[in-house]
Amino acid sequence: MHVSIPSLSLVGAGPGDPEMITLKAINTIRQADVILYDALVNESLLAYAAPGAIIRFVGKRYGCHALSQQEINLLIVEMANAHGHVVRLKGGDPFVFGRAVEEIQTARQHGIKVSIIPGISSAIAVPASQMIPLTCRGIAEGFWVTTGTTSSGDISGDIELAARSTATVVILMAMSKLEGIMELFAKQGKSDTPVAIIQNGTTPQQQMVIGTVKDIVWRVQAAGMGNPAIIVVGEVVKLHAILADETLQQLQNSDIIHEERQSGL
Repeated sequence: MHVSIPSLSLVGAGPGDPEMITLKAINTIRQADVILYDALVNESLLAYAAPGAIIRFVGKRYGCHALSQQEINLLIVEMANAHGHVVRLKGGDPFVFGRAVEEIQTARQHGIKVSIIPGISSAIAVPASQMIPLTCRGIAEGFWVTTGTTSSGDISGDIELAARSTATVVILMAMSKLEGIMELFAKQGKSDTPVAIIQNGTTPQQQMVIGTVKDIVWRVQAAGMGNPAIIVVGEVVKLHAILADETLQQLQNSDIIHEERQSGL
């Protein structure tokens, strides 16, 4: 049996909506001999795999690790040497909290060629799907994207630094530390700053709760929200209501026009 040259493609699967994946990513999936995919990948994307491709779940999510990172690294090498082209399919973008560097280093240490196919990051796409821009003239000049916890399980020190700024702050993988994170913002005098929590963003299961730093914890608890979710802190959250209302009005007007045309008015 012919085996292609061992190679690894780190492919971004996007934020959850299966249509939010690039054409290059789809073409790369089609060329894979092996696909190793994460928990946050929409499994409908696996339909692009070639017949006979080996498909394996190596899911990593808070509280759920099918394999450790070291085991995944070794599996990449094993599969590449045995079968050829390995696609490592990751939610969002591989270079945004995707542990991509470790996988690249392991592959290269074993002489395996590596390529990167960027993806749409949930840090940007999920707020956008709810009409929350991360920057806006006169409101937010920039944004931070940070993880909620460090490798030791502590709250990232970058969050405290971000809380001091006027920028929008997007925090990933942080629901287990939500209360402590909000306390950091409150200490910076931001108790009334708007906060949005968006769970399962860009999917049919999407759910959002909006509040402020001082009340978002109990609002989330009341809604029964958990992982996977992102946290958006900043004045731009207020724009959701304005932009969403305008979008709804446009849709309603469009429906009225359509009905009038159908009735011949």
